Amino acid sequence: MDLIRGWHNVRSVHKGCVLTLGNFDGVHKGHQALLKHLLSASQKFQLPALVIIFEPQPNEYFHRDKKIGRLMRLREKIKALHEFGVDRVLVGKFNHAFAHVNAEHFVVDYLVGKLGVKHIIVGDDLRFGFERRGDFNLLVAMGEQYGFTVEKMPTCEMTGERISSTLVRKALIEGNMARARELLGHGYVFSGRVAHGDKLGRKIGFPTANIHLHRLYTPVEGVFAVLVYGLGPHPIKGAANVGSRPTVGGKKIILEVYLFDFNQDIYGRHVEVEFIHKLRQEEKYDTIEAMQEQITKDVEKAKSILKDL
Repeated sequence: MDLIRGWHNVRSVHKGCVLTLGNFDGVHKGHQALLKHLLSASQKFQLPALVIIFEPQPNEYFHRDKKIGRLMRLREKIKALHEFGVDRVLVGKFNHAFAHVNAEHFVVDYLVGKLGVKHIIVGDDLRFGFERRGDFNLLVAMGEQYGFTVEKMPTCEMTGERISSTLVRKALIEGNMARARELLGHGYVFSGRVAHGDKLGRKIGFPTANIHLHRLYTPVEGVFAVLVYGLGPHPIKGAANVGSRPTVGGKKIILEVYLFDFNQDIYGRHVEVEFIHKLRQEEKYDTIEAMQEQITKDVEKAKSILKDL
């Protein structure tokens, strides 16, 4: 897959494509349906399939006062699009200047001028350009003028609700991991490298792998039964905490994973942690001993939940 980092890196070789654009946060089942149509159109037109995403995401730029927890880091999103079979991903910087580009200018200068688009597939809720004035009807009208066609994807629903990143985020915040799995088409995963921590877990009998999340906010917090991938041919079962560890005066939100029946040096290893079931919210305890007692119960419960996996 060809990753284009910024509009200034678009070259003449990138001209001629079929494309779609959006946040693609989570690459959930609705996104997957759109991407399947994109790849089908790519074959039909004999042109590369291009996905345009923005960094930061527009909702993060316009609503900086809201604590919006991303479903995916940029790296995870690009990996998911690559695995789906997309030929090119263009990451456009979303800043003050770009937020003021009007819809017509965006189509003429960016989509036609820079990318030479021949076919565009969009979701039914697409809005783009300054003050969100661009929509499907504008694209159709401009396509007739500039020589490209436009296709609208119908709403993708599950149990009467439109599948969206917001709906996935809601399920995760509520701790409904099964519902999130249904909407995503796979388990919810965090990925990252194992880093050194303060070794407190080792002192109380529960050594943990510490993984920095590299995000301001997270849609999951609390204690979970998890599966960890990347340490061998089979996933390792474990219990994880996503939080700030208030009992020991922690401030930064991190992911700590206690791996069952595992004793290897894995510092620096890249792992994926799949959240299977939420056990409880993170709590603050009066003593380390009280926390240790609760962790013992959490581990026993997680082992019971994961025993058949």
